[in-house]
Amino acid sequence: MSSDNEDLPASVTSVASAKADPTAPTLATWLAWPLDTPVKNAIDRALHADDVVHVAVMPDVHLATDVCVGTAMATRRLVYPSAVGGDIGCGMLAIAFDATADLLQDADRAGQLLRAIGRRVPSHRRHRTARLPMPVDCVASDLSHPALVAAAGDDGGLQFGTLGGGNHFVELQADEDDRLWLMIHSGSRAMGQVVRSHHVARATRGATMPLLDTETDLGQAYLNDQDWARRYARGNRIAMAEQVCEAIHELTGVTRIESSLIECDHNHVRREAHFGESLLVHRKGATPADDGLAGVVPGSMGTTSVHIVGRGEPQSLRSSAHGAGRQMSRTVARERFGRHEVRRQMADVWYDPRILDAMREESPKAYKDLRAVLKAQEPLMKVTRRLRPLLVYKGS
Repeated sequence: MSSDNEDLPASVTSVASAKADPTAPTLATWLAWPLDTPVKNAIDRALHADDVVHVAVMPDVHLATDVCVGTAMATRRLVYPSAVGGDIGCGMLAIAFDATADLLQDADRAGQLLRAIGRRVPSHRRHRTARLPMPVDCVASDLSHPALVAAAGDDGGLQFGTLGGGNHFVELQADEDDRLWLMIHSGSRAMGQVVRSHHVARATRGATMPLLDTETDLGQAYLNDQDWARRYARGNRIAMAEQVCEAIHELTGVTRIESSLIECDHNHVRREAHFGESLLVHRKGATPADDGLAGVVPGSMGTTSVHIVGRGEPQSLRSSAHGAGRQMSRTVARERFGRHEVRRQMADVWYDPRILDAMREESPKAYKDLRAVLKAQEPLMKVTRRLRPLLVYKGS
């Protein structure tokens, strides 16, 4: 969370029909800031896409290709790959340890842990002799096309158990009781992008974006492959968590608390019951928030994150924000924040100084204030735990 003392913006919640027609698609928003024109236009295009029943906009919403990040969208029959995005299954994992934050008070210990995590969790690809076993529910032959099967055997294998770049991270944190926690943000690596590109190339050109009919073989193939990529992404987070937990145990003797595991993804499409019917709910940067369901909402790098439980709000399609949300592009962040400024913003967090330049585009100030996001979406979830960052590992 930002340490600034400025007043938080007033949150705005609204639910409206796109037209006077009661059968028209509806829009619900939970906003912490006014929407800029490009975001408004993108939301309007999504709302008026064929077969759309309802669109819910989260307070961390920001511009992306075709459909904004921070959007949940429901259809009856058509599926829109752009409303899921390329990093299919991207999500969060959190697990606690039988230790406190004192474990990371020492710079030497923090450096040892950073190096150990770096050895065990590459950012891009593993050596062919150091592959990790793929999950049993990610058999390559289950994919719908030989090109996807080949990709799973190549990059899918070499990238399994790797973090990726951008806003993906491994972070050690402390909760209000000083309990040590691990948090991981990562997704399906190359496989999600390959699945998306493969199916977009075969999709029908809809009025606003590519679409697939789920009552056709092509539509069913996308759903099958999207489910595969989600399983891969979940397995990837679990594999990385195993590696980090082993590194911590080897260095300190500390063990994880298995019952504390929270795992969720925020980029997917799946059939769910809403408004008395079965709908295809697309989430692109939106965390499932069913009543009582545990989730993880990270802040920006180096700022407070939270664990939540959902309230099951129908108008949000039982979804919540998936993070703080960017307030500027990576290009603008690199122009605005030099190494000295990033070092200042990360003053209380251990990190590898060799990648300080690469961290500029993920500077904490490049993101919105998570406090305002959480305030705006109080009807959607309840915060159960707040965590401050201690150590962050990011890909180079």
